[in-house]
Amino acid sequence: MNISAEIQSIFNSLLTDEAIKEAFSFLKDDNDRTTAEQIELTAIPAPTFQEQARGKVFKRKLIELGIEDVQTDLVGNVFGVRRGKGNGPKLVVCAHLDTVFPEGTATAAKEKDGKIYAPGISDDGRGLAAVLTLIRALNTAKIETEGDIIFGATMGEEGLGDLRGVKALFENRHDIDGFISIEPGDPTRTTYLATGSVRYSITYRGRGGHSFGAFGTPSAIHALGRAISMISDLETPKDPKTTFNVGTISGGTSVNTIAALANMVIDLRSTSPEELKKLEEETLTILKKAAELENNRWGKDAITVEIEMVGNRPAGSQNPESAIVQASLAASKAMGADAVLEQASSTDSNVPISLGIPAVTLGGGGDFGGAHTLEEYFDPTDAFYGPQKILLTVLGLVGMTGVSEPLLEKRN
Repeated sequence: MNISAEIQSIFNSLLTDEAIKEAFSFLKDDNDRTTAEQIELTAIPAPTFQEQARGKVFKRKLIELGIEDVQTDLVGNVFGVRRGKGNGPKLVVCAHLDTVFPEGTATAAKEKDGKIYAPGISDDGRGLAAVLTLIRALNTAKIETEGDIIFGATMGEEGLGDLRGVKALFENRHDIDGFISIEPGDPTRTTYLATGSVRYSITYRGRGGHSFGAFGTPSAIHALGRAISMISDLETPKDPKTTFNVGTISGGTSVNTIAALANMVIDLRSTSPEELKKLEEETLTILKKAAELENNRWGKDAITVEIEMVGNRPAGSQNPESAIVQASLAASKAMGADAVLEQASSTDSNVPISLGIPAVTLGGGGDFGGAHTLEEYFDPTDAFYGPQKILLTVLGLVGMTGVSEPLLEKRN
């Protein structure tokens, strides 16, 4: 990946600044505290749609760190601002509050062989803790920025949360010039492409009946099977990558009952909005056709289909030459690390990218594994490299007073 020589020079120069050196040193020394805070936040259960308790604690921590105007919005997002000199852009730096684990999941951490095990400890306990250590580093080094940094946390990033937090953020604010989402992972990797998805819950309904006595009655399960068969035969492009999946199926009451109800939930994805729309239209046609075929098979108009959208995550892309992508790559290079453009994925950054607002998702540092399982773990060894890289990226984008001009442009 080509990195602008001019931008790379700016980041190389930033690393010689004494305030940044002090902030980097602080982040290294703060690693254990950051890990402890990560454990503390992870222990507060936060299933999607039930993140309020964790959000309340996170809000208190932002206030204690001097973040101004900390607010909890109507959907539960928690955001405040660290003001700059007023001469630069507004940049959001955030993580997400929710986890994939249902209510009742034990989230207290256990340590083994230097690793910390807890559901959600990495995704996104790491992101939340990284936000807080970044603020402490800025405060300790007394760094003044040209632009404002909006720090916070979103609701509903996972699963059927459907990015509702970040969607609400951009529906209600029109002054955001750039966006950084922090997820677990390698800080050298930059996610700048958004994989979009649409998800549907499909229910076939009929009269049902005895498998022998009512034979000839259209079956909801048979209609579902027809739909699945036709969906599985769809042809999708490899580039842009476009996929489909029937994730869950349910229905029927017994082996000798013609099913009166059958349900499935499907997931359609693509990095291209156009290909995603095309796949969606083809799938919707199939879903209706399956009911028609089952009814025609038995000459009875018995099966109906209900189609409910349960997820809609926008797709999008941006130029790798854009300032926010270049800044992330140059920050890695300046620190002597690799600079890798990650493949498209689905994160909070989907929404701003789809709106044409510069956005990247960056790794919070530390090794991790078992994400979205009960065996999820985090290894805090040298995890401070994540916040260091993010801090450098942020300062390049919003500008440091008396040191560097903002690379991120004001949109308004």
